[in-house]
Amino acid sequence: MASTALQLYALPRNPIEIEAAKVRSRKRLTRTAAIASAASIIPLPGIDIAVDAGALLKLIPEINREFGLTPDQIEQLSPNKQLIVYKAIVAVGGAMIGKLITRELVIEALKVVGVRLTVKQVSKYVPIAGQALSAVIGFAAMQYVGRQHIKECARVVDLIREMK
Repeated sequence: MASTALQLYALPRNPIEIEAAKVRSRKRLTRTAAIASAASIIPLPGIDIAVDAGALLKLIPEINREFGLTPDQIEQLSPNKQLIVYKAIVAVGGAMIGKLITRELVIEALKVVGVRLTVKQVSKYVPIAGQALSAVIGFAAMQYVGRQHIKECARVVDLIREMK
């Protein structure tokens, strides 16, 4: 158990560990997106977006944790290593890396896929086919946001390895 806790507070050290973190993150993303997209079936205005935002509020910190990039994990590093991590985050432009994830940050991420979400809202009012389309669009939107974040985390870790 102690080695697992230690592992959670370590940056991936090599390409194999980075790839493993990506795989675990993608699996978690797919499960979360599938569950969140089920809310699209409920024809109540705004419920699906609230569920998407809530799911991302939980998912993004979990992805950050996989890569050793939560605020708490970064705080555990030496001051020199922290500086390197923050330089890498700035270089990549990861808006949700190394930060406390707030509803506002999640809403900004969802705005990236805003058109899809608008279509999702409208399509859910068309019986059966519209609800299915809404669920598919919701799943795709969540996948897009999550995969972009995973790519950013992996790029940050790669940069950190290069800066050493």
